[in-house]
Amino acid sequence: MSEKKVRHVLGLSGGKDSTALALYMKKKHPELEIEYFFSDTGAELEEVYEYLHELEKIIGPIHRLEADSNFDDLLKIHGNFLPSVRQRWCTVQMKLKPFERFVGNDPVINYVGIRADEAHYREGYKDGKPNIEVIFPFIEDGLTKNDVKNILDASGIGLPKYYQWRSRSGCYFCFFQQKGEWVGLLDRHPELYEKAAQYEKVNEATGERYTWMQGTSLEEFKSQADKYRQAKAKDKDKHLSWQEQLKQQADANAFDDDDDLWDRGCTICHL
Repeated sequence: MSEKKVRHVLGLSGGKDSTALALYMKKKHPELEIEYFFSDTGAELEEVYEYLHELEKIIGPIHRLEADSNFDDLLKIHGNFLPSVRQRWCTVQMKLKPFERFVGNDPVINYVGIRADEAHYREGYKDGKPNIEVIFPFIEDGLTKNDVKNILDASGIGLPKYYQWRSRSGCYFCFFQQKGEWVGLLDRHPELYEKAAQYEKVNEATGERYTWMQGTSLEEFKSQADKYRQAKAKDKDKHLSWQEQLKQQADANAFDDDDDLWDRGCTICHL
């Protein structure tokens, strides 16, 4: 019996790094039949879908993977406990499981877009099924954030539009958002902000609150939003590099207090 053919797969999130990797691999290894996939939670920003649509024009079809259940059903299964930094059940159920079902038991090489300048703290999908070999082309070739920017610019696709106010892809209610990013959601997609707020609950018996941000609800946070806007306005006329602009937009001049956990977000969601 002949051995199974090795499949080459590359996951896309709608973010800059995975997009740049897809473009990089297509140019560097045109001989490979790479299968591109996107794990669709059904809660992504419209800008993410638009960006993926533009990318398909360059690299070809992208497989859409879906979870067995939608977020609302999964939330009920998990006792209405919202996912959090330390309880990332949404990543497992809506990203990892669809990915593992997609590759099945075939021998697979999975290309992941972790850059050389972030390899010291991001690991990616490494300890999963034994039939999956993980390769990090950017790390192997020494490519950094600036290289990613150059790849995107050269292709004509550029950065996703949501980077004007958000630091990464992911669900509109992602708990890895910084406070400044929640303000961005409030300003640009108020209907999604209100929808995210509706998921927050209070246990009337114990007083325990289940909120997306630690220590405050989205409804309460509305009154703090002007602090971010004012901080951003102070730097409006500064000439910053794109890297500095991206970081500034993400953290609003240290408006947040959990940078370490933010930097170590869910790789499979946010590359």
